[in-house]
Amino acid sequence: MRLVMYLRISSESQIDGYGLDVQERACRAWAEAHGHRIVATFTDAGLSGSLDAADRPGLSSALLALQQPPEADGLLVPRLDRLARALTVQEAALAVAWRAGARVFSADTGEVLADDPDDPMRTAMRQVVGVFAELDRKMVVKRLRDGRTAKAATGRKAVGAYPYGYVGAGEGRERDAAAHPQEQEAVARIMALRGQGRSYREIATTLDAEGLRPRRAAAWSAMSVRAVALRAEGALDR
Repeated sequence: MRLVMYLRISSESQIDGYGLDVQERACRAWAEAHGHRIVATFTDAGLSGSLDAADRPGLSSALLALQQPPEADGLLVPRLDRLARALTVQEAALAVAWRAGARVFSADTGEVLADDPDDPMRTAMRQVVGVFAELDRKMVVKRLRDGRTAKAATGRKAVGAYPYGYVGAGEGRERDAAAHPQEQEAVARIMALRGQGRSYREIATTLDAEGLRPRRAAAWSAMSVRAVALRAEGALDR
């Protein structure tokens, strides 16, 4: 049987170590063991399983490959929660595949059988698993949110990128901003030149000439110098 393989990672799945390479190995091993051939692979990286198929290009393409004329006879996922971690999304994606006459397989449990009016327990058990996948996702999100709230309450940086002059240090909830020596040197130089009445454009030229680099760009601009200067001035005012 020809199968399309669908893989997905989000920030939550990256934390639990179930990366794309692990998912792909599991799917290929299952397909080989059961005599199936994977004809295409579709991936969504960094997208939540709660998103609809329309908001996941990889899943949309995988489901489209099952439509008439089909490129494959079935859909293979490493686990059903890679297809979706919201029950409504899971059921909608399965329905699209089944309506196209395709079969759906999960590398950890085998075929996900289509609904049968004479076997309502089949549907109920699948949906119970989907409910717990959705609950697990929501609990992960809640733990992360609670962690950020607790961290912010201690005065430490909870979210977002660290401003120029600082870098993240420490692990987990203890992670916080720490001074970046080279960037702090540039900040100090900016403030010194501002104190001499230099314009932002003049400061940018001076920094480039002295080898003090911005974080990402190849050279300083007047606007990037201004942003650093205003942030530093604001810190001094607090």
